[in-house]
Amino acid sequence: MRFFFRSKQFKVILSVLIALIAVSVIFSIIGSQLSPQANIVGTITAPFRSAVNGIWGGIEDFVSAYRDGNKLMLENAELEAELNDLREQLADYQQTQAENEFYKKYLKIAENNPDFKFTAATLISRDNDDPYRSFVINKGSLNGVSAYDPVITDAGLVGFVSQVGLTTSKVTTVLSPELSLGALDNRTNDSGIISGDLEIAKLGKTKFHNLARSCNVAVGDYVITSGEGIFPKGLLIGKIETIGNDKYNTSIYATVTPFADINELRQVMVITEFDGQGSVLGKAGE
Repeated sequence: MRFFFRSKQFKVILSVLIALIAVSVIFSIIGSQLSPQANIVGTITAPFRSAVNGIWGGIEDFVSAYRDGNKLMLENAELEAELNDLREQLADYQQTQAENEFYKKYLKIAENNPDFKFTAATLISRDNDDPYRSFVINKGSLNGVSAYDPVITDAGLVGFVSQVGLTTSKVTTVLSPELSLGALDNRTNDSGIISGDLEIAKLGKTKFHNLARSCNVAVGDYVITSGEGIFPKGLLIGKIETIGNDKYNTSIYATVTPFADINELRQVMVITEFDGQGSVLGKAGE
């Protein structure tokens, strides 16, 4: 409100009002001194005084409306601040709930695998140029993370730690041909190798290859880690979607959709130690 009283607009209105009041007062004085003609002067000045009163009333209404509008604006600003505060509280609550749910699943996996040592981590960036969807987590060697440590969620295998810094690490996903691991059909126990392929990685799938033609794998079967190399036995990998013949040899292969949704990852677990932890398997194609 104080800004209005300092404005040019207010100064102009005030000047006009003072002039009108001054003229009205002069006419009133003249009218009182010329009492015989008071009725005549009053009659002459009545419209002018009525106009002055009207202008004054309009100014009062304008000032009142301005004051009420300014008050409403302040109230709206306060309400907006309260709303923003509630939004922040809701976001914090939802994040806390998600973290609590994550740690419940973390503890369940730990209970089922007492030989596992974990480090929980959060995804902090993605490599948008990588067709295999690698990403960076907020844990590194200072947190006990080492190269080739398996990375999982409660849903299943995500990949492995391919590069380690002090406080961050890069994770190569199960979609990548850089990852090569022994795997089993959970139903039939048929064995093969899981390794990524560019064409099917575009569809968010990986490849289960080197399967014998005599195998009994079927669409819908679950694929798990066999326990060879850097991955512990029994980790869920994904579900078989299709089966085909490998044109380069006499084996067959299957496409597998990972249970862990690589595109929606927010939090993961790094397995830093487990019983029977072995060496790195050769990369695909070697």
